[in-house]
Amino acid sequence: MRAMCRRGSIATALWAVAVAASGGLAGAGEVSLISLLPDMTDLARLAEFPAPPYTCRQFSSWDRAAKSPTQNWFANGDCGHYLRVEDRDGRKEHVMMDAEGPGAIVRIWSANPDGVLRVYIDDAESPALEAPMKQLLGGDYPGLPKPIAGERSRGWNLYLPIPYAKRCKVTSDKGKFYYHVNYRTYPAGTKVLSFSAAQVAAAGAELKALADALAAPGGLNAPPAGAETKAFDVSAAPGATVSLGSFSGPKAVRRLLLRWSPTGDREEPALRALVLTLAFDGETTVEVPLGDFFGAAPGINPFASLPLGVEQDGTMTCRWVMPFQRSAEIRVRNLGKTAAILKGEVAAAPYTWTPGTMHFHAKWRIEHDIPTEPKIDWNYMTATGRGVFAGASFNIDNPVKDWWGEGDEKIYVDGETFPSHFGTGTEDYFGYAWCFPGRFTHAYHNQPRCDGPGNFGRTSVNRFHILDRIPFQKDFRFDMELWHWKKCKVNASVTTYWYAAPGASDGFQPLRPEDVALRPIPEYVSTKVKGAIEGETMRILEKTGSPEPQNWNGTSADHHLWWKGGQKPGDRLVLAFDAPQSGTWRIVGRFLKAVDYGIASFAFNDGKAGPPIDFYNDGVIVTDEIDLGTAELKAGENRLVVTIVGANEKARKAYMVGIDYILLKPAQ
Repeated sequence: MRAMCRRGSIATALWAVAVAASGGLAGAGEVSLISLLPDMTDLARLAEFPAPPYTCRQFSSWDRAAKSPTQNWFANGDCGHYLRVEDRDGRKEHVMMDAEGPGAIVRIWSANPDGVLRVYIDDAESPALEAPMKQLLGGDYPGLPKPIAGERSRGWNLYLPIPYAKRCKVTSDKGKFYYHVNYRTYPAGTKVLSFSAAQVAAAGAELKALADALAAPGGLNAPPAGAETKAFDVSAAPGATVSLGSFSGPKAVRRLLLRWSPTGDREEPALRALVLTLAFDGETTVEVPLGDFFGAAPGINPFASLPLGVEQDGTMTCRWVMPFQRSAEIRVRNLGKTAAILKGEVAAAPYTWTPGTMHFHAKWRIEHDIPTEPKIDWNYMTATGRGVFAGASFNIDNPVKDWWGEGDEKIYVDGETFPSHFGTGTEDYFGYAWCFPGRFTHAYHNQPRCDGPGNFGRTSVNRFHILDRIPFQKDFRFDMELWHWKKCKVNASVTTYWYAAPGASDGFQPLRPEDVALRPIPEYVSTKVKGAIEGETMRILEKTGSPEPQNWNGTSADHHLWWKGGQKPGDRLVLAFDAPQSGTWRIVGRFLKAVDYGIASFAFNDGKAGPPIDFYNDGVIVTDEIDLGTAELKAGENRLVVTIVGANEKARKAYMVGIDYILLKPAQ
């Protein structure tokens, strides 16, 4: 067994202190909250095949109409599906997860958490964990602070090991939300100390320290004392291959720090043309364009994660732990037309190779001009052998601002014919939600780039499976549905990161100059209806729920006001807008319709509401202009009163309304 001093420091210290804080509740060799905490920070653990050899799978709200590749495979009604609904203590509980142990929950995500979440352990009548779902996933539950949990770009994530010896069931007393629950299952007979809320309280200081460490992940997994560090300062001419360093084993590369400078070309294409290759024990296991390897390409897009980071000045850092028995070679091949200067250092430290030790792998693939119709499963990675999947970084060139990522992840492990991870949307897999273009950074998942407006242009997202790593014994396949709202063509590329025992294979092809040539994207031209009073610019005077601007293709000025969160007929939204002069005006409006939109009426100032308008449609559309009648308006500020009347019998009863704009016309 590897010596503790090689572990990574902060993670080991947290583990030791947490064991003391727990009052010795975690027994030797026993899986527990305490024993799993280092899995959240110690990257060296990824390099050893798990012992005991657990599996990792996912429960989610995926559309159950998707039966097989020949039967509704791309069904997209992914909200509000559960294993069943139970009656308990006079309430309905929607069962999100029900799994036999021994095991552990490792991630819970939702786009719209609702109700009280309850985690029942080992068939107990009372939940071991009970809290409002928004509180628990939002980082406001006592003892589980941000960023162990939190909301980022409208995605709510909880990364916390919740172990159980016999069984675990997760419920909410509300329905109609999206969710993922990722969990491990250990071999029968594995000793597990089941989770309790008391354990969170006992390890409160250590969980706070863990949260602080995850908030600054660059301080974790530093090379240990005694590491061998080699600096480099090289110029990579077009067509040349240069060495960044070589080492003799047994060791593990613990850090690659790199700064680069193009010598005449633009940043993005020059960086994409530089291909990083790493060979361990004579086998090339890494071949990725330089910027893509560091998780934020194309170009320099700052973010900070546990294994990788990019700084504002262009410094790129890799902290993946990469063991080798005999030799390691780190090189860069320039497939571009411009020389580049590369400066930095590589650090490697002694490492004891064991029967469970694995080589680090990272490969990249790209496909240009992919038609979005018909829908397809686009392969991220296919590999054979024994290993552990550790993450993906995805880039897309989107020629329109319509949403490109409605597709679900489908992950097959060890010969599965139906995926054991079946998700609810590409952004959901990457930990955010609602196709939100806002950038964010976190130890485990990031959106370093989204050009906009909306989802137009280049977007980069990544997710690293640290606590939720996915082991495989024989083979592994990761597909992501390409499910775009618009019929067009896109360019897509992906880097996948995994560990595998020597002799493993994958389906990636060697990179060619035409693969790494960065293709231009046309400029986006916004359209705004002349004279329109934009819904998203109106001042909110009164509200129920959460009205907010949303970027949407086909709307004036590329946005509309999305009123969500209305609970029932009678709820109101009151908006302020200006009229140029007093008088009688004919008012028209343009809106959105969708399957979960309601029926609403519209009134101006203290006037009588016009006939209700049904905003239901099976699919999202922007309406033509709708006549809202005439109204007496005064010069300056006036009020638009929107009232929910009900919902179409076919609609999902979310009672939402989307206001693109209103337009004032002099009454005839």
